[in-house]
Amino acid sequence: MANELLDKPIEYEVNGEQVKLSGNMVKQFLVSGQGNVSDQEVVMFLQLCRYQHLNPFLNEAYLVKFGSNPAQIIVSKEAFMKRAENNKHYRGFKAGVIVTRGEDIKYLPGAIKLPKDVLIGGWAEVKRNDRDEPVRTEISMSEFSKSQATWKSMPMNMIRKTAIVNCLREAFPETLGALYTEDDKPPVTSHQTKTVEVEETPASETTTDLLKGFHKAQKKADKASKEIDQPKTKDSEVKPDDNNAEESSQEPPVEQGELLHK
Repeated sequence: MANELLDKPIEYEVNGEQVKLSGNMVKQFLVSGQGNVSDQEVVMFLQLCRYQHLNPFLNEAYLVKFGSNPAQIIVSKEAFMKRAENNKHYRGFKAGVIVTRGEDIKYLPGAIKLPKDVLIGGWAEVKRNDRDEPVRTEISMSEFSKSQATWKSMPMNMIRKTAIVNCLREAFPETLGALYTEDDKPPVTSHQTKTVEVEETPASETTTDLLKGFHKAQKKADKASKEIDQPKTKDSEVKPDDNNAEESSQEPPVEQGELLHK
């Protein structure tokens, strides 16, 4: 059965074009990285492309595998945009960056800021004709920046693009809810799935409270990543730092802006 899934191509339609895809074709031409993908990972990729109508030969989706880490199924931003354009309720979007200017938080359109502005995040709005209000997403730079070359050379463009993808996912959960781009942070996965829980923040809390929550969530995610990549020992256990918690609670309040994290 496994050999049949790898050898026999599946056929499906994408935007009026027939796509033929087999497991062996995926292994030979559509895997990035130096890792060897398992048959299970290949089959999962095949089925995602089939049921989500993605054409991997147009770089709408691809499989990434490094070493023994679990493979990641990545979807391009262009695939997100095509899905949105094909939805009858889609009515366009706006997007930009979030900066601090002195003691103020500014929401700027596009991907440009003043030299003294400090980039802290990105925002996006997606309009649907069946909703009274647009879907709006605001994301934190500290949570999404991967410190890679593109994020260092084009941080405003990258955080804006990531905000657009996250907003499209929230606006169209029925078609984009399970898809991620290379700039997203997918759920932490391993051969033994690990979940990081983040407490929900009441809507009445200030931006300062949200930022505190983001920092705590980031620490939890970093801890989970270390536990996945390295064997857990008594010496490697991370204990909560009460001093850092006290210092965090003394941060000056920010009165303007609100960052929402997907």
